[in-house]
Order: sequence, then structure tokens, then C-alpha cells
Amino acid sequence: MRLTQSLLLRMFGRPRGLLGRLGGVVMARMNAACGAWVTDLLEVQSGDTVLEVGFGPGVVIERLARLAPAGHIAGIDPSREMLGQARARNEAAIARGRIDLRHGSVERLPFEDESFDKALAINSMQLWPGAVAGLREIRRVLRAGGRVALGFTPYSGRSKEGLTEILTGAGLAEARLIEGDEGFCALATKPSRPG
Repeated sequence: MRLTQSLLLRMFGRPRGLLGRLGGVVMARMNAACGAWVTDLLEVQSGDTVLEVGFGPGVVIERLARLAPAGHIAGIDPSREMLGQARARNEAAIARGRIDLRHGSVERLPFEDESFDKALAINSMQLWPGAVAGLREIRRVLRAGGRVALGFTPYSGRSKEGLTEILTGAGLAEARLIEGDEGFCALATKPSRPG
């Protein structure tokens, strides 16, 4: 059992090496539909600045760049293998300065306070060292009124139970859960500043 868990983590959790490259190819195909659904739920607009946490092979980053042609897309991922795949997939937009992809972790986002209109994560929250701490960091980099979406495919291993409570526990508001053929998605908003 431990060997299987170790192999799955090397392919999908923290991809590295040959297994990580193979995991990236699999993720690009298996997460694309959920990523498209979640970006639609997030209502990405042309001029939005959007952060993806755990961007994997960069398929959703590519879609976000198309949805926000006048905006800016950024991402962070703990896997150098995924950083390489995502940079290769989005090379032209990176060269034009429209996309900024970085190696790192959700608990220390390398972005200024209130930098983003929207943020999302697909099948990655269950791998964060601490969900509430990660969401507090995302809240920090969101502008007041900014939205966050956490998408999970049916094979993610994540339960939908308690997800909205985690969002509100991190200081986000209007938390709700939406289910669809692609999986489920938790949405929330950073509260606006008092009047």
C-alpha cells in the first residue's frame, strides 16, 4: 500500500522525474473538463487578474489566458516538473508578460496583498500542508470582493463534506458548493471592506 501511495504522490501529488512527467500528461487530459467548468463558475472576465494554485501542466493557465486577454494570469506550483511543463505549454504568453508562473507553496504566496480579482485550485487543496492557512494566504492576495473557486474531480480523493466551513474558517464569505458532471466546486468571496 505504501509503495502505491508513494508512486501516486510522485505522479500526481508532487510530480517529479519520469513518473511526474507521465502524471503531467495524465493530469492535462483528466483535469481539463473540470478546469473549464470551474473557470466558467468563477466568471473570469477579459481584464481580470487570476491566480491558479497548483497549476500542474498548465492547461487551466492556458484557458485563463484566453478568457482574460486584457488581464494577467499567475500561478504557483510546488513541483518543478509541473513548472517546466506549464512554462512550455504557455511559452508565448509568458514571453509577452501575460503569464507569471512560479515554483512555491500556497502557504507563502510570493505576491503582494490584494493583487488578484480571482483565484482557483483544481485537485490541489487536499495536498496543501494546511487548508485553512493556504486559504488565508489566498484571501490575502485577493482584492476585496475577489472570488475563489476550489474544484475537485470525482477521483480527487477529496470529500465535499466540511469544505464550505473551511472556506468560512479562513475568513471568506458567501461559501457555497456546486456539483456537476465534472465533480464539485466550492466558491467563496473575500468580504468587502466595511463602508
